[in-house]
Amino acid sequence: MQNIRIDGRDIGENHAPYVIAELSANHNGDISKALEIIKTAKECGADAVKIQTYRPDTITLKSDKPDFQINDGLWKGRTLYELYEWAHTPWEWHARLFEYARSLGITLFSSPFDTTAVDLLEELGAPAYKIASFEAIDLPLIEYVASKGKPMIISTGMANDEEIQEAVDAARGAGCKELAILHCVSGYPAPAEDYNLRTIPDMINRFGCVTGLSDHTLDNTTAVTSVALGASLIEKHVTLDRSGGGPDDSFSLEPEDLTALCRDTKTAWAALGKIDYGQKSSEQSNEKFRRSLYFIKDLKVGDVVTEDSIKSIRPGYGLPPKFKKQIINKTLKENVEKNTPVRRDLFKEDDF
Repeated sequence: MQNIRIDGRDIGENHAPYVIAELSANHNGDISKALEIIKTAKECGADAVKIQTYRPDTITLKSDKPDFQINDGLWKGRTLYELYEWAHTPWEWHARLFEYARSLGITLFSSPFDTTAVDLLEELGAPAYKIASFEAIDLPLIEYVASKGKPMIISTGMANDEEIQEAVDAARGAGCKELAILHCVSGYPAPAEDYNLRTIPDMINRFGCVTGLSDHTLDNTTAVTSVALGASLIEKHVTLDRSGGGPDDSFSLEPEDLTALCRDTKTAWAALGKIDYGQKSSEQSNEKFRRSLYFIKDLKVGDVVTEDSIKSIRPGYGLPPKFKKQIINKTLKENVEKNTPVRRDLFKEDDF
């Protein structure tokens, strides 16, 4: 699995998780709210903010036919066109959003939903691209994005292993050199038990890509757990107010939770460390409190150590308890006092 690099930040298993704050539709039609979310994401410690670049007419058709009706879920009662008209980020905002993010020192990139969106994002200098789960089967779009030579992230919600492989092959075949994929469940919200996080290490091995998680659960438990299984990127929807009434607000993280996500995923990654059975720096001052052998009665030179003259206790200044059998029935070279540690030099060297 190779690293990828977005806007100067290395992403991969040897680096702290890359946290992406998904702005999505949580601006609720107000550019000032979009700018505030970008600022908040920076303050909370996110590495990047992601937006979505489409217009209603670039993602669906304006139709009331049954195919275009939403009959259940959060957006029940709307047509697809109505939903995307409500949720889209106006294209005339994009330049200002990119400029503002750069001024704050946080990366901004987007999910394009057609080639015209890609062209706009190229003009704005987007440093990377994200392919949304619903577009993971749009191989021509993936190929067009890959042709731009930027790092790509493909979300895999609803895609089976064959479809994921097709998307990966399309991206690589069209010139993408830096590719990441996200394990995802495209439910809004999605229950934790649907995530089957053990899929992540299999994805890493199967597809050979930097792998992460697009998390639509309501808290951070799933995201933090995914880091222990190899997730190098974490994407979560963010909002200023979960009760804000927008299309995605209800399943998004508020600032306090985003701060916790950024902190806790990095802690989880740091805790993974490396394979190491040696003593850790934080343990060194406590070594003296391990068990060891102590004399529990006074003995003289020439006395034989018996079972009832030594004991395994704390602290750890004596010989380790594993030497107890070797010491019993051995003769002392010196006098010893009760409540003193058993030492090697009290016996003949060949006793050991």
